[in-house]
Amino acid sequence: MAKEKREEIQFPSLDELFSSQEEREDAKLKRIYEIPLTEIDPFPDHPFKVRDDEDMMNLVESVRINGIITPATVRKKEDGRYELLSGHRRKRACELAGLPTLRCDVVEMDRDEATVFMVESNFQRTTILPSEKAFAYKMRLEAMNRQGKRSDLTFSPLDKKLRSGLKLSKDVGDSQAQIYRYIRLTELIPELLEMVDEGNIALRPAVELSYIPKDIQEDIFNCIDMEQCTPTHSQAIRMRKMATESKLTPESIEAIMLEEKPNQKERIVFRGDRIAKLFPRDLPLSKREDFVAAAMEHYNRFLQRKARDQER
Repeated sequence: MAKEKREEIQFPSLDELFSSQEEREDAKLKRIYEIPLTEIDPFPDHPFKVRDDEDMMNLVESVRINGIITPATVRKKEDGRYELLSGHRRKRACELAGLPTLRCDVVEMDRDEATVFMVESNFQRTTILPSEKAFAYKMRLEAMNRQGKRSDLTFSPLDKKLRSGLKLSKDVGDSQAQIYRYIRLTELIPELLEMVDEGNIALRPAVELSYIPKDIQEDIFNCIDMEQCTPTHSQAIRMRKMATESKLTPESIEAIMLEEKPNQKERIVFRGDRIAKLFPRDLPLSKREDFVAAAMEHYNRFLQRKARDQER
């Protein structure tokens, strides 16, 4: 005769026996603390910029009136300090508002989990610069690849990279190709990357320039600064090809940049020592256009006075 199956009796834990329902509910809540700003460190190599612009001043005013409504997120470090995962703008607003603490949710995460969380939370911003996307995508993809290596040993490194890229693409909405284009921007010198952020160089030409050695990128930037024009996609491709053949020199860069572009407005290019020696020695290149315009306005007023004197 078969034995009757006995139901296993579940006994309450010690915590359940010696704590009230209210205490147990409180334990389930997020750990929200007021943490001194002096104990909070920014996330290492945080790719998102924090500017003291008009939006920041509006946030500062809101913080003064309402405090921090949405807590920042931090994790405890081994040295006892805290690392900021999300809320860098809120922390800066508290500093400007003169508040000593930041309302924070304290979480437990390892380095790679923290990196993925940091990127995800900051992608909720309304405006994200190309440079911010570039470094954020790179950091998150590297963290995802490391996580994949630890959790799945049956795939090759290339398979893991492709799987991570596909997941990231689904999460952020950019195609895998577009993600890797943005990541290429991290190979640009800061001056060229800033021009991409400002909208002066498009993404595709910038990607081509990123394959050129950095010392030659500096020559390209100097030429852009002097000629006040930027390369098209086809010109950037030619520069990249010439660089691989060791044929891209400052002279060849200038020759390419001075080519007439489609829909390009007529422009005047000053060349040679005759013009260069007329500028003050300490005048930066970026101010030369203003100097020329002021000189021409002054000369036009002189011609007008001269014409009036001749009519008298």
